[in-house]
Amino acid sequence: MTYEQIISNLRKKIYHPVYFLTGEEPYYIDRITEYIEKNILTESEKTFNQIVFYGKDTDIGTVINTAKRFPMMANYQVVIVKEAQNIKEIDKLIYYIENPLKSTILVLNYKYKELDKRKKLYKSLNKHCIVFNSKKIYEDKIPGWIQNFLSEKGFSIEPGIGIVLTDFLGSDLSRIVNELEKLIIVMPKGETLITADLVEKNIGISKEFNNLEFNKALGRKDILKAYRIANYFCKNPNSNPLTLTISSLYYFFSKVLAYHFVKDKSRSNLASKLKINPFFISEYQAAARLYSTGKIAHIISLLRKYDLKSKGMGNVSMTDCELLKELTYHILH
Repeated sequence: MTYEQIISNLRKKIYHPVYFLTGEEPYYIDRITEYIEKNILTESEKTFNQIVFYGKDTDIGTVINTAKRFPMMANYQVVIVKEAQNIKEIDKLIYYIENPLKSTILVLNYKYKELDKRKKLYKSLNKHCIVFNSKKIYEDKIPGWIQNFLSEKGFSIEPGIGIVLTDFLGSDLSRIVNELEKLIIVMPKGETLITADLVEKNIGISKEFNNLEFNKALGRKDILKAYRIANYFCKNPNSNPLTLTISSLYYFFSKVLAYHFVKDKSRSNLASKLKINPFFISEYQAAARLYSTGKIAHIISLLRKYDLKSKGMGNVSMTDCELLKELTYHILH
C-alpha cells in the first residue's frame, strides 16, 4: 500500500493487525507511526493499551507476548516497535503474524534496510500484513517533492529555490520539512509564495551565492560572477562543501550534454526529456550555445577528477578552496 492509502484508511478507522514499515526513507515511516500513536486510542485508553518498544532494548518474545494480550477497557491495544531492525531473531515474528490478534495493532518500524526477500518472514508479511516500503527519494526529485508538499498546504515557492534548498539541506525529508514549516510560520499574513529573500533571512542560504547561481554563471561563462561565487564558497566552506558543488555541477553539465542530443527542442519536449522544470530551459540553452559536446565531456571528466582529489586521492596538499578555483578556471577556459 502507498503512504496515502494507509493514512486514508487510518482516518476512516480501517485498521489492520500488523503494519510492517520498512525502507531507506524514515520520513513516511515516522509519519504513519506518529498518526497511529496519536489517533487510534483516546488519552485515557493509552494508559493501559499503548506500548512503545525500541528494538535494541527488547526481544522478539516480549513483543509477541505483549501483542497477544487483550486490551483493557478499549477496543484495541497499540504496540509500536521503533528501530525494529535491531531486534534479534526477528524471524520468529512469523509465529505471530500468521495468526495475529485482531484487537492488537502492531506497528514495526524496520528502518534504513529491507528484509531478505528469500526469507519466509518476508513472504508471510506480504501475505498477512500491511507492508509499506519507504523508498529513498533521489536528490533530483526533491525540488518537485518540495513543491508538492507546499502545494498541499496552500503555499508555493519561487522557481529554483527548491533546488537551492536541496543543495543546502540534502535529501533528508524530515530536515527539509522542519525548515519548510519554519518558513510557513514566518510567512507574512496573507502571502503564500516562499521567496528567495525569505529563505535567505530565515535559513541562511544566500540568494546570490549558491550552487544554482554558480551553475548559471559557469553556463553563461560569466567569469566575474563565477569567481565571486567561488570566493564566497571558499569563505563559507561549511555551508558550501566542495563535494556538493561538484555534484551540482555534474548534474547541470550532464543535462547540457543531453540537451545537445535532443532533436525536438520545443520547451515541453525538452522539459520531458531532460526531466527539468521548463523555467530552467533557457539556462541549458545558453550553456549549450557556449559549450560543445566535446568540451562538456571534458568538463565531466574534470568533475570526476576533482571529486577524487577532494577526497584525498591524487592530492597531497591542495585545499578544497584551491581545488574549486582551479576547477572553475578549467571549466571556463
